[in-house]
Amino acid sequence: MALFDLWGRHWAMGLLWTLSEIGPCTFRKLQEECEMISPAALNARRKELQTAGFVHRIEGGYAATVLGLRLYDQLRPFGTFRKDWESHFRGPSH
Repeated sequence: MALFDLWGRHWAMGLLWTLSEIGPCTFRKLQEECEMISPAALNARRKELQTAGFVHRIEGGYAATVLGLRLYDQLRPFGTFRKDWESHFRGPSH
């Protein structure tokens, strides 16, 4: 349940997704990539993901850990599902 609690927090999944998709980033680059995230929220999520072992500090920024990349691989099918859901949700009646 602790894992679901962490992933249910605003921007937690988006942050790991971004680091997994584009690779290591500086704080500023992460903020640019996540567009709508505030610096405070980004810092809070980064710290939580770092404490949980999904993100780590590297020279010049932050990166997904091996554990984070394993979780990302499990989450990737949701990207495809999201597209299916979105087209269903925005179907002819919307």
